[in-house]
Amino acid sequence: MVNLSQTTWQSPPPPINKILDTPPPPAIQLSPYRTWLLELEQQEMKPIADLAEPKLPLAGLLINPKLYAGSKANFYLQIRLRRLDRGEYTRIKLPESARIGWIKWSRDEKYFTFALTQGNGLELWVVDVETATPRCLGTSLLLNATYGTPFRWLDNQTLLCKVRDSKLGEPPEPLKVPIGPAIQLHEGGKAPARTYTNLLQTPHDEALFNYYLSSTLVKIDLEGNQTEILSTRLIDEASPSPNGDYILVTTLHPPFSYQLPVSYFPKTIEVIDGTGELVYQVVDVPLFNPRSSRFDEVRTGRRGVSWRKDRGATLTWVEAEDNGDPGEEVPIRDTLWELDAPFTGTPRQLWQSELRFRQVVWGRDDVALVWERWFDTRQQRIWRIYPHAPQTPPQLICDRSFEDRYRDPGSPILKLNAFGKRVLRFTSDGQGIYWSGRGVSPQGVYPFLDCLNLETLAVERIWQCADPYYESIFAILDDTAQQRITVRQSQTEPPNFFWYTDTGDRVRLTDYQDPAPEFAGISKEVVRYQREDGVQLSAQLYLPSGYEPQRDGALPMLFWVYPQEFKNPEYAGQVSTPVNSFSRPSRDSVLFLLSQGYAVLAGPSLPIVGSGEQEPNDTYIEQLIAGAEAAVNYVVNRGVADRERIGIGGHSYGAFTTVNLLAHTNLFKLGIAKSGAYNRTLTPFGFQGEQRNYWEAADTYIKMSPFSYLDRVQTPLLLIHGADDSNPGTYPLQSERLYEALKGLGRVVRWVELPLEDHGYRSREAIGHVLWEMVNWCDRYLQK
Repeated sequence: MVNLSQTTWQSPPPPINKILDTPPPPAIQLSPYRTWLLELEQQEMKPIADLAEPKLPLAGLLINPKLYAGSKANFYLQIRLRRLDRGEYTRIKLPESARIGWIKWSRDEKYFTFALTQGNGLELWVVDVETATPRCLGTSLLLNATYGTPFRWLDNQTLLCKVRDSKLGEPPEPLKVPIGPAIQLHEGGKAPARTYTNLLQTPHDEALFNYYLSSTLVKIDLEGNQTEILSTRLIDEASPSPNGDYILVTTLHPPFSYQLPVSYFPKTIEVIDGTGELVYQVVDVPLFNPRSSRFDEVRTGRRGVSWRKDRGATLTWVEAEDNGDPGEEVPIRDTLWELDAPFTGTPRQLWQSELRFRQVVWGRDDVALVWERWFDTRQQRIWRIYPHAPQTPPQLICDRSFEDRYRDPGSPILKLNAFGKRVLRFTSDGQGIYWSGRGVSPQGVYPFLDCLNLETLAVERIWQCADPYYESIFAILDDTAQQRITVRQSQTEPPNFFWYTDTGDRVRLTDYQDPAPEFAGISKEVVRYQREDGVQLSAQLYLPSGYEPQRDGALPMLFWVYPQEFKNPEYAGQVSTPVNSFSRPSRDSVLFLLSQGYAVLAGPSLPIVGSGEQEPNDTYIEQLIAGAEAAVNYVVNRGVADRERIGIGGHSYGAFTTVNLLAHTNLFKLGIAKSGAYNRTLTPFGFQGEQRNYWEAADTYIKMSPFSYLDRVQTPLLLIHGADDSNPGTYPLQSERLYEALKGLGRVVRWVELPLEDHGYRSREAIGHVLWEMVNWCDRYLQK
């Protein structure tokens, strides 16, 4: 038996370690007009030393003070470049141990830029594509990537950058001796907030926030010449107009909040010209203090301010007609507005929504698509509007429940216009637009490409993948949609990129191999069964390589769970898992247990349905038990699992679910709960899909909290939690208190806290150790 008292990093058994150390396939990025292809070498996991770098929790952000970047930022390691129509790659020669981020192409595809991490911060580099030559645009220019986008192309020769101000000196020092207590005062008015983390706590935090988020806005050309546009301030975003004549600048300003993250802070949104002169103040937004925990609450006043992508310099924004309050009964919720340069005229109304506005996708003067949606009813609608003639009645393209995956039309295909902005791709005759989607249906999941006729709204299916492949659209290269790039995989073939040319040829662009050939013989099946009340359920059943039912019989099995709320039982039973996808474990995946002889039931449906006026969570426990019992009965009756050797585990809300099932059933012989929340009174203003606060639904909060029923838990439980978990609600305190309670009750429980880790685990050391813990817990309590 393995010694579970080890306190140093442990390694999982073969072949898990070898697979963990196998480099992941590169990421792929195409140039704006799809002429060039970048292959970007990725790092699957970080060394724990990277996580140990200094970090500052400020206003919901976690900042690396050395780099002026988010401490969770992921970087690429190397870049390879090729023309799409040629097979040879050129490796970009970069400094040793390079870390690369924020790759952006010039509109004419002659250059791409990126931020390169150096010891003192982020440098701006550019690559001449024809020569594949990289160079730094000035070592004295260090980018500020603490919040927002650090740089954008202004035109084909110039970039707009948020730059650190070297004149700010050293960061503010904290007071060595407190001069008084920390005091917060609220003088009435509802201001509920979810349990956010890494917030401002002291005046010193505010000083640090001002220091690290302050930037100078600078123009820099490809020769490295710099021109200051705006002096130092708290610049959130600086976005050039499509024609490059104006810049939309968002800056943060006090008063700051100690209860809310930076996205709620006051901000000023202005239009400036290329010299930094103010042209138009769009809005000065006050601190947004939510008045309820309803999901469809929004700010009052102008919000979602941006450039209209199909026009040279036209501002658009949305304003709430219900004071941003979803509780108000009004016929119109939101209005979409626009204002043309030079921004001296009267704003023009483009469209009004009956539900909450979600997004707009621009096409041309007579075509834009808008989405509206309402969480309480799960209704979502897509409309075609006529920006040049707003009085023209909009066309309804789709009206469905967003829970109904079988009727999901997908997403429109976009292309680059003359301004270098992504807009709708029209058919060559201009009469239609293209859509691609996952193709979820009762027959399975088969991605598709459709053409929607804008006049008749008839939909033509142009292409759909077929067995034995799971193949999805990555890019459309022309207005006939004959040239396209897809990602194709099957149960036995790893994902690879293919180019379908205008001559009908299929050109293989990548040849990525199986990163874990040890799993080549596993069996994967999407299985279907039903709950006692008739709700249809499904799961992914994985069996170890070489398993033979007659010879091997019933196996020890681990369920890996995550429930989902629905308002309609019909939609709860829909199957959205592709049978033909390539399945290999990575990071801390439960599928690694297959290599140790365990079977896995991944994602068994645990729908929590609340029809009509009933909220799903009012019968959460009853439905959870019913779903779990159905899954256990299925695998036992099929003969692949032994009822006495089934365990259950999950991450986050799945961990919460795991402990609930251990408290309310005797179905499972062990539990593994990673980074969960177990006492819902500590998340009093909502969690997951629950909008009601604790005082509106106290019985539900208490009944759903497994902490209330820990005296019923008799099953050995493994608790794992990142010590720096920043996810709202899942404080490490949740696992700590659960451990103390179970220990006090005399139960078998193990608590593993991972230093420096967040809600999802990122270091090679921690991920290897987590898998070691999982394997040994299963070996101890699932093996006879």
